[in-house]
Amino acid sequence: MEKVYSVGQVNSYIKRMVSSDYVLGRIRIKGELSNVKYHTSGHIYFTLKDSRGALRCVMFAGNRMNGLHFQMEDGQSVVVAGRIDVYERDGLYQLYANQIQLSGAGELYERYEQLKVKLEAEGLFDFEHKKPIPAYATRIGVVTASTGAAIQDIASIAHRRNPYVQLYLYPVQVQGEGAAQSIVEGIQVLDKMELDIIIIGRGGGSIEDLWAFNEESVAYAIYNANTPVISGTGHETDTTIADYVADKRAATPSAACELAVFEYEAYRQSLKKRRQQLIRLLQQKKEKLQKQLEYQSLRLLHASPKYRLEQQRQYMDELHTRLETAVQRCLTTKRERLLQQKTQLRQQMERKYEKSRQELTMRAIRLDGLSPTAKLIHGFGYVEAFDKPVSDITALNAGDVVTITMQKGSKKAEILSE
Repeated sequence: MEKVYSVGQVNSYIKRMVSSDYVLGRIRIKGELSNVKYHTSGHIYFTLKDSRGALRCVMFAGNRMNGLHFQMEDGQSVVVAGRIDVYERDGLYQLYANQIQLSGAGELYERYEQLKVKLEAEGLFDFEHKKPIPAYATRIGVVTASTGAAIQDIASIAHRRNPYVQLYLYPVQVQGEGAAQSIVEGIQVLDKMELDIIIIGRGGGSIEDLWAFNEESVAYAIYNANTPVISGTGHETDTTIADYVADKRAATPSAACELAVFEYEAYRQSLKKRRQQLIRLLQQKKEKLQKQLEYQSLRLLHASPKYRLEQQRQYMDELHTRLETAVQRCLTTKRERLLQQKTQLRQQMERKYEKSRQELTMRAIRLDGLSPTAKLIHGFGYVEAFDKPVSDITALNAGDVVTITMQKGSKKAEILSE
C-alpha cells in the first residue's frame, strides 16, 4: 500500500529542496513591479512579472536601508537580488529580496535619486543659499545649444518682451559624452562676465537626453556661481538636479526667459504710473509743508514782540474804551442819582417851605393878633416917648413930648401936667 503524506510534510519537503538549491539561494531576477504595497510594519510586498509569468516577492524592513534607494511604484522595471524560498503555511514560494535596483532608465533614475539625496544633505538645495533674481535685468547669459528650439524661443521672447535687453549665448553640448563639462564651462565663463542672470536649459526629452543636467559637476557649478541662475530644462513635468540647485526653476526654457526678461512696455507704463503717483505724493507733501509753514509763520507772528505790542495796544484801547464806558456809566449813574437827590431835596425844601410858610402865616396871624396896631382898629392907640412905648404913665413928666399912634395915623402931644 502506498504511503500517504500530509500537506505540511509535502510543504516542508519542498522547502528543504528549494532552500538547499544554490542557484535559488543567490538569484537576480529582472521584471516589472506590480501590486507594490508598503506595509505599516516596514515590509514591502510586491509582485515581479514579465510576459510569461509572475512571482510574489517581499522585502523585509531590515533590508531596506542598504538594499533600496528609490520609491517603488507599479510599472517600474527592476532587478531584484535575493533568494527563493517556500512559505510552508500556505505552500507558496516567493522571492525574499535583499536588494532592488532600477533597470535601464531606472538605473539612471536611481543614480538621480542617490545624487539628489547626497546634494540635499550637503545643503545645495537650501533656500537660504538661493540668490534673488533681479527684477530689471538687462544683460542675460544663456547656456544652451546654439541650434534648436530653446535658443530660438528665448531670443524671440526676449525681443518681444524687451527689445533693449542684451543676450549673451555660450553654445554648449546639451546631451551625450562631454555635455556636462561643456555646460560647466559655459556657466563659469558667463559668471565671470558679471551679468545680471544666467539661463541654462534645453528642450524636453527622455531622462537619458536630460542627463547632463543631472551631473554632479553641473550642480556644483550652479551652486558656486555668483550670478543668479535660472534653470529651464525639459518640459513642465521634467525636473533635473540643476532645477533643484538653481536659484529659480522654470518649467521650460521659454518660461525661464519670461522670468528673466522684464516686459519693457509694462515697465514703461509702471514708471509712468509711479511718476504720476510721485508727483501726486510730492504735491501732497508740498501742500502739507505749506500748511506747516503757514502754521509756523503764524506761531512766529504771534510770538513776535511787534505782534504782542500790537495786541497790548489793542488791549489797552479796549481797556480805555471799557474805562470810558465805565466812567460814563458811573457819571450817568451819579448824575441820575444827583438829579434824583436834587428832586428829592427840592421836594423836601418845597415841603419845608410850605410848612414854614404855613407856620409863618400862622405865626403872622398870631403875631398880628398880638400886635398893638391890630388893636387900634377898635379905637385903641399907644403912646411912645423917647422912641419906645410908654407902659407906665408915671414915667412921663410935664413937658414931655409923646407920640400917640391910632389906626389912622399918629400925632405928637405934650404932657401939660404930672
